[in-house]
Amino acid sequence: MQPVGASLRSASRTACFNAPAHNVASSSRAFQLQGVQRRNVSLRMPNFKGPMSWIRETLAPNVRQQNTKEEIDAARKQAADKGQLSVFESVPTVAEGEEAAEDVPAWKKKTYTEHKYSTGNFKMSHRKLNMIGRQIAGKPIDSAILQMMFSEKRASNRIKSMLVVAKSHAVKLKDLNEQKLVVAESWVTKGPHQFKRFDIKGRGRAGIKHHPHSRLHVVLKEGKTRAELRDEERARKLRRIVSAGLVREDVPIRNPGSSWAW
Repeated sequence: MQPVGASLRSASRTACFNAPAHNVASSSRAFQLQGVQRRNVSLRMPNFKGPMSWIRETLAPNVRQQNTKEEIDAARKQAADKGQLSVFESVPTVAEGEEAAEDVPAWKKKTYTEHKYSTGNFKMSHRKLNMIGRQIAGKPIDSAILQMMFSEKRASNRIKSMLVVAKSHAVKLKDLNEQKLVVAESWVTKGPHQFKRFDIKGRGRAGIKHHPHSRLHVVLKEGKTRAELRDEERARKLRRIVSAGLVREDVPIRNPGSSWAW
């Protein structure tokens, strides 16, 4: 025989399962589920599909469709009408081949005829550096660079680099003709710092050691090309040639000297 409490519990459980569902409670539950789904969609959270399915759908690589040029232009026009263009797109652009006069830098408006450049400080005597300066003076820029490439002087490598940079600046920044560039001038100056050091000598005497610094300066100008110099040299040599005329003159010698008086 079952106890009274157990029989009452089983009867109440049966009554609860057999009771019809309340309409109001079911509808509120449906609204609650819809609200949770909307929140999950807005927060990009798993929506009753399981975490793995959500990760697979969210992090899976997708192929991005590239917009056509017409779609991009339409989107830009729509953003321009709303005033939502970026700072870079709102700047007025200049068409190709048309350059505004006020936008041209001052150094581009000026016409240059020469370009001056100099090296850094060399830790060497100005007399030694002047020998290299005399070697490249008056030569075309390519010939001067070639001379420094095969020179055995200690400073030749730095001077070669300086000549290459000076040539690039003269062509690109000052619009000089690369084929006509010549090292018109080359000179050497003492550096800004002439270091002096204490020199200890024998018998209680001392002296001063001088550590010289020097700099090389060059001026590049447009001169004659190698072909023009070659043609001028050929014409000069041809002018020195004196030959007999094509037609012999049958006239006596004019103003004969005393040596011809037999």
